[in-house]
Amino acid sequence: MQQTIPIADLQSFLSNDPTQQQSFVLTIGKALEEIGFFALINHGVDRALIQRAYQCAETFFELPNQVKLRYEDPKLNGQRGFTRFGKEHAKDHPAPDLKEFWHVGRESHLANLDPTEVPDFRATMNQLYAQLEHCAVKLLEACALYLGVDRSFLSDTTIDADTILRIIHYPPIPEDADPASLRSAPHEDINLITLLCEATDSGLELLQHDGTWRAIPNLEGQIIVDSGDMLEQLTNGLLKSTTHRVVNPGDRSRRFSMPFFVHPIGKTDLTPLQSCIDKTGGAIKFPNITAGEYLQQRLAEIGLK
Repeated sequence: MQQTIPIADLQSFLSNDPTQQQSFVLTIGKALEEIGFFALINHGVDRALIQRAYQCAETFFELPNQVKLRYEDPKLNGQRGFTRFGKEHAKDHPAPDLKEFWHVGRESHLANLDPTEVPDFRATMNQLYAQLEHCAVKLLEACALYLGVDRSFLSDTTIDADTILRIIHYPPIPEDADPASLRSAPHEDINLITLLCEATDSGLELLQHDGTWRAIPNLEGQIIVDSGDMLEQLTNGLLKSTTHRVVNPGDRSRRFSMPFFVHPIGKTDLTPLQSCIDKTGGAIKFPNITAGEYLQQRLAEIGLK
C-alpha cells in the first residue's frame, strides 16, 4: 500500500547538507500549504516505544469503567487523565465521538494522573512525550524557515507550553450508537501542529478541495503530521488546517491512536504575520486573539469545558 500524502524524511533536515535541508523545508511547507498534511519517516521516535505505549493503553482501557472513571476529574476540563466514552464531540457536530481517551501533559502546568493499575503507564507515556516533543521542535523550525522568519520563531512559543499527548481508544462500535456518530467526526485540530503516532489501524481521512475524502493509510514507521487552526491563523491561511475524520470500520474492531497536540504558550499572539498577509492577498482574514483565549473558546465548543 502506498501513502496518499507527501512524505518527508526528517534525517534530510538534520543532515549537514544544505540542499537536503532546503528540500525538506520545501516539501513540508508546500504540503501544509496545499493540503495541510504530510507523512514523516526516519523521525527518531522509537517504534518499540510506541508499541509499548499501545500495550499500556490497551491494559488501561480494558479496565472496568468504574475503575477508569476514578481518573476523570471534572475540574481538569479533560486536560489530564481519563475522558469517558462519548464525552467529546466535534465543533458544530452534536453527536458524540465514539472514543474514550487519556491526556498526558507538562507537569509544570497540571500534574499528570497515574493509573496505578498499569505500572509502566506513566514512565512509558512520559518517555514518548519527550521523544515526540524533540521531533516537533525540528518540524516547527522547518516551518519557520519556510515562512521566512527566524528558525526558532515557532518553536520558542512552545517552550513550557501545555502540549498534550492524547491516547485514544476507539472500542468496537456499540449496537446502540447514535447513527450520526463517527469515531471522530469531521474537525480541525486546535493547536499549531499535530504528530499522529502510527495508529493500530487505518480510518483517518482528510477532506479534499473538491469535497471528497482522501484515506490516509496507516503505514509502518510513519508519523502523520498536520497543521492546526492556530498555525493557520498565524499564517493568515497560508498553511492549512484541514478538516479530517476517523471513519467507523466495516467490522467491529477496535482502534488505538496517539496524537501529540503541539501548543504555544497561552500569551502567544496569533495575529497573522504581515509576511503571510502579503502572500495571501493582503487582507487580514483572522481576528486578533491569544493562544490561551483561543484554546478556552475551542474547549467549550467541543464539550470538554
